Amino acid sequence: MIITHRNGAIITDQYATVADAIHAGVNLSYATLSGANLSYANLAGATLSGANLSYATLSGVNLSYATLSGVDLWGADLRGADLTGADLTGANLTGADLTDADLTGAILYVGNRRVTL
Repeated sequence: MIITHRNGAIITDQYATVADAIHAGVNLSYATLSGANLSYANLAGATLSGANLSYATLSGVNLSYATLSGVDLWGADLRGADLTGADLTGANLTGADLTDADLTGAILYVGNRRVTL
């Protein structure tokens, strides 16, 4: 897996795994994490604005109070994820699996209406 920031910096190498990692509060804005396995990672309070998490495995991940505005979660596996209080403004959730995910207090937009769950 290659994680790159919008400035081109490589955050980790292509053979790294992030499963079970502790990264609470990390800033991964605009990171390319398509297809990454972040199962059970602690990303509470993390900033992932504009990140590409399409087809990522995020089952059981802690994204409570994370900033996920504009994130691409197309086809992502979010089964059992903690999205309590997460800001999902403008997030692409097309085809994402949110089975058993906790969206309590999460911020979403439906059409032009802000919805807080």
